[in-house]
Amino acid sequence: MYRNRTIAVVIPCFQVGKHIHEVVTTLPDFVDHVIVVDDGSRDTLHEELQRTSRPGIVVLKHDTNLGLARAMVTGFRKAIALGADIIAKVDGDGQMDPAELVRLLRPIIRHEADFTKGNRFVRRRHLEGMPRVRLVGNLGLSFLTKWASGYWNIFDPTNGYVVMRREVVEEIDLDRLGPGYFFETSLLAEAYLAGAVIRDVSIPSRYGSEESSLSPTRILLRFPGLLVAAGLRRIVIRYFLRDFTPVALFLMIGLLMMGFGVVFGAREWMLRYGSGVPTPTGTILIAVLPLLAGFELLLQAVVMDIANVPQHSAWPESAEERATLTVMPRDLPGEASQPPMRNVTSQAV
Repeated sequence: MYRNRTIAVVIPCFQVGKHIHEVVTTLPDFVDHVIVVDDGSRDTLHEELQRTSRPGIVVLKHDTNLGLARAMVTGFRKAIALGADIIAKVDGDGQMDPAELVRLLRPIIRHEADFTKGNRFVRRRHLEGMPRVRLVGNLGLSFLTKWASGYWNIFDPTNGYVVMRREVVEEIDLDRLGPGYFFETSLLAEAYLAGAVIRDVSIPSRYGSEESSLSPTRILLRFPGLLVAAGLRRIVIRYFLRDFTPVALFLMIGLLMMGFGVVFGAREWMLRYGSGVPTPTGTILIAVLPLLAGFELLLQAVVMDIANVPQHSAWPESAEERATLTVMPRDLPGEASQPPMRNVTSQAV
């Protein structure tokens, strides 16, 4: 337990047997529930877990590999069933330093955020050791992810070191998470629709001998389409279904004007191409002016969307939480309470 909050850590696992023992045993003592989700592993995962002496481990097993998103949904549901107040995701491949968990918890405990995630790009030294392919990939996906999720104030979108209040997990549509490694981005998009306040926390990158099963080719082929679909869904729900705002008006008029300008201009160009007859100035203006005006309206819609990033929690703090904050000037070693001893249990799902 940490600051009177029950903490659960969900660890999705697939072929990470050589790393799981270190990950589990180095988690902070204040973690109450360690939920290991075996997503169809065929390595030494269970043998390594059997020699792990840490109390409170619950092992859930998928008979076949269902992907990261389904593994996390299984873990989320178990964490809620166990009564966790705060739920964290830590990968089983050792790329996430368990010592950083307390830094991700603090903004949530202080009620500064409902959802925190790691960001390796805040400080240059934190990027040391990050493979160049991953560095370029993160930069390339960031803008589309900001638009798709609605969280324009975050970076490092593929960072899976995340911590959430229980209420966020209960509010989001778990069945819409994913597919697969699109989990982190889809989680952001669903959290936005739930009204969760999110905050980046600077953490260093950590890479060793582990091999990632995430293919850069798969990202380039699948992610852009998934990002566009997630962004369109967010905009329709937020600005058309829940509340018809000026953003919706600017989007509709802007798209119509830009569409008219493009279609009219293309039609006139095709009609006059090769004829040797110059296009009248008035005809050019009929195409260009709607195009420019429509672009300006779409740009204004983006500016308003940026201003609509959730800033106030949908779940106000209780009197008990306020009392806790008054005695939380800083974190000191050894002040977290020890969890009660439990036996390791294994369940098939």
